[in-house]
Amino acid sequence: MSILKPTTLVSAVAFAMGLSTAAQAENTNTSSLQLDPIVVTASKTEEKISQVPARMTVISKSEIDKNPALNLSDVLQRDASIYIKQNGGLGQGTDLSLRGGRTGSTLLLKNGARLNTQNSFAPVAPEFIDLTDVDQIEILKGPASVQYGSDAISGVINLISKTPTKSGVNLTGIYGENSTYKSIINANYVDASGFYTQVGGQRLESDGTRILSNQKKNDKAGFDQKGYHAKFGYKNDALDTSLAIDENQGINNYLDYNVGTNTGNRDFKNQLINWLASYQFNPDVKINARYSNIKNISESTETDWQTFQPATSHYNTETNEGDLNAVWKFTAHQNILVGITESKSKYDASSSPEAVRTINTTGYYLQHQYQNNGFNTQAGIRLEDNDWFGQHTVGQIAARYQLLPLTSIYTNIGTAFKAPTLENLYGSYGYTFYSNPNLKPEESTSYEIGLDQKLNYGLSAYISAYSTYVKNMISSGKIDGKTTYININKATIQGAEVGFKWSHDALFANAEYAYTKAQNKATQLDAAYRPRQTYTFTAGYDDGVYGVNAALISRSKANTSDADIKISGFATIDLNAFWNVNQNVKIFTNIQNIGDIQNIVVNDFGSQYVNGGRQASVGITLRY
Repeated sequence: MSILKPTTLVSAVAFAMGLSTAAQAENTNTSSLQLDPIVVTASKTEEKISQVPARMTVISKSEIDKNPALNLSDVLQRDASIYIKQNGGLGQGTDLSLRGGRTGSTLLLKNGARLNTQNSFAPVAPEFIDLTDVDQIEILKGPASVQYGSDAISGVINLISKTPTKSGVNLTGIYGENSTYKSIINANYVDASGFYTQVGGQRLESDGTRILSNQKKNDKAGFDQKGYHAKFGYKNDALDTSLAIDENQGINNYLDYNVGTNTGNRDFKNQLINWLASYQFNPDVKINARYSNIKNISESTETDWQTFQPATSHYNTETNEGDLNAVWKFTAHQNILVGITESKSKYDASSSPEAVRTINTTGYYLQHQYQNNGFNTQAGIRLEDNDWFGQHTVGQIAARYQLLPLTSIYTNIGTAFKAPTLENLYGSYGYTFYSNPNLKPEESTSYEIGLDQKLNYGLSAYISAYSTYVKNMISSGKIDGKTTYININKATIQGAEVGFKWSHDALFANAEYAYTKAQNKATQLDAAYRPRQTYTFTAGYDDGVYGVNAALISRSKANTSDADIKISGFATIDLNAFWNVNQNVKIFTNIQNIGDIQNIVVNDFGSQYVNGGRQASVGITLRY
């Protein structure tokens, strides 16, 4: 068992402090919250976030490192526009909703590689995604099918791993409540000639927490995961290329619904092999290429509802995807991006044993950008040629204008689509859902306006309003008396976001409010598990040596799958603190949900799922 126990932590602290007690602490002061970071997700080209004609937020490496025990689900909830519906605590199944969209309507990427799968019930699994090698999370809100094809109706979440700039080794050990342990190691080597190597691994174990409200607190569901990452690359003035592999696998216990105990077992494994290359032919022309192999494997064991004997089911998905594009800066202030994406996906499930299902799709995209004197535009079109539904075209036009030195406004209009998954088309869950090869892709049209304003005394603010119309939504229904997937009536999603940021010296504060109304247009009922209101607030002190902050997340009540049942609103507070003892040692502590609030977060089929409650931890990072 590769873990660091509390006594090990204490010994490591004493050892490392003796290495360099006189050294100055590493300056990690990030209270300014990266006022204008460089992003790539909105246009597939590097640009300042202040130039993007859409609403984007960035979660920095320093924010991720405040609590290295957190997975992607935990970190994303700090954004008021994102709601994570989780059936219990650590490691339990989640649905991700960005701006009121359905799970699968948000595209999850890692360094540009598509992580969404062909499984309908778990198209994205943020609860299983570790962030050990992630340096920045870019959240693009609004349609992005022009750049990325299917699934980008609500937006895109892109996990970015950056190139190491210096050699060194980091070791982190964490101990927390519920017998939670995590150990992390990362090592970088950078050669003066331009070659670099990055390797690392992590292991997390936890007894977990109860799942249902009527269970005792010691009726826990455990979670165990481990993974590694490696990256090899070369970079000079013209060429930048790398080959990376990362893998995460483990097992989590979940509720075996047929017997009512937390004895269901899910073995999971996700793996990404990613090759990236870019070549600057001349100051005006750059070629970018990517090849990605993405695998998601899951095998579950639970009680069969007919025989009441253990039964095993599985789904395996694999995608091979290549992308090639060229950027031509044909004037001082304009560029054109032209590219092609080729993707082949396959789906192997125990519920569809006749064959391994495959689907191929090719996307051709063209994008124009203009950037000059505070006026930034982005317009594009994409033609998707799919094995199953044929050709489909989407488009986008957006603009941001620096109205005054401290004021900018933007507008964004775009169409997007979500193709049915192979599970949608060929059935699932032991034929509970029969196949429907006549499904149409979901289609959306979105409109958005926004304003960003810098104020005095380190204060800035923003406001956005948007409206999205979706038709041919894919849901469950009946055809000829058989339960299957069908296209249902239109849905509307309307909302607004307001945010304030303030920083002064080492002090900082963040406040966000998001309002979302997602409704079935025919019934006028709110979509299940889409709280209309979310408020987040973070405030703290960070001078690079010491840091402490508190974070509040508050949500309003929401509908459930049963129109007559609602879940109540709730609020939780997290605390984080750290001390950079010297340049070699960082000590930190975290308390998630300090009030130990265990409220009902899911109410499905009479079962009431609760969140995990308080999770306190302490940790140490050693840097060499």
